[in-house]
Amino acid sequence: MNKITVVGSINLDTTIRTEQFPKPGETIHSKEVFTNGGGKGANQAIAAARNGAQVNFIGAVGDDDGGKALVDLLEQDRINISGIDYLKSIKTGSAYVTVDDNGENSIVIYGGANQNISSEHILDNQELISSSDFLIAQLETNLSSIEKSFEIARDSSVLTILNPAPAPESLPKKIIQTTDILIPNEIELETISGNKITTEADLIKTANEIHDLGVRFLIVTLGENGSFYSVSEGNHGFIPAFKVNAVDTTAAGDTFIGALASKLSQDLSNIEEAIKYGSKAASITVQRYGAQPSIPYGTEFTV
Repeated sequence: MNKITVVGSINLDTTIRTEQFPKPGETIHSKEVFTNGGGKGANQAIAAARNGAQVNFIGAVGDDDGGKALVDLLEQDRINISGIDYLKSIKTGSAYVTVDDNGENSIVIYGGANQNISSEHILDNQELISSSDFLIAQLETNLSSIEKSFEIARDSSVLTILNPAPAPESLPKKIIQTTDILIPNEIELETISGNKITTEADLIKTANEIHDLGVRFLIVTLGENGSFYSVSEGNHGFIPAFKVNAVDTTAAGDTFIGALASKLSQDLSNIEEAIKYGSKAASITVQRYGAQPSIPYGTEFTV
């Protein structure tokens, strides 16, 4: 059983279903509105836990009813919540998700407490990190919390996984230099690299540039085209996607990352098998609405 610590975001998601996205200045009717647990960090933690990993969570919520309810959801999936801080006078993070009839989404997030995780809080929970096999982070929290977490992980020989989303135009050197496995989607890779990616040659060129920065493994999710992976030693390949009818792509990437990490060996020797497993889990997520409610349990499928 992999031991995983997630440093990341916790959001209350409000999902709005529409036939199509509204144009600027246009008012349209929604088909359905509902709320559920979200945040890339919380989603990834739940995906890992539902697929057999032992998971710790380090993050922050507001001292409000929404924050307490979201933490309860994590605890229901047997995630260790001792690393979650309740911050006074700051609201719990939230996200507003619009999903159209093609299953595509657009998301606006309010960071709230997620942007106020202190370095002191990370240090208070460093034992959770140092005792793990993998540390996962995204970019929905303040960068200083990620820098400190990855520094602790590197000093403890814990493998780090970074999902660079939302993608900045460049990643801070302190973070990229302590990242073992980088998992962006194609758009995020274009943003952080500054390269336009339209061919396999573009992917390979960009992967080599990422490796030159110190990242050993790059995994790029390509939607219906599957995944591309590249190893600093020179190996690379494609893993095809599972073909399904998607109704909502929210949390698909988070499911992929959490499920993959739950099965990945510490020597990374089973990288292709872990990618296939994550892809299968994500293919189930996109057939359901919402973020956390759509994330499957490992008992629901085989690869």
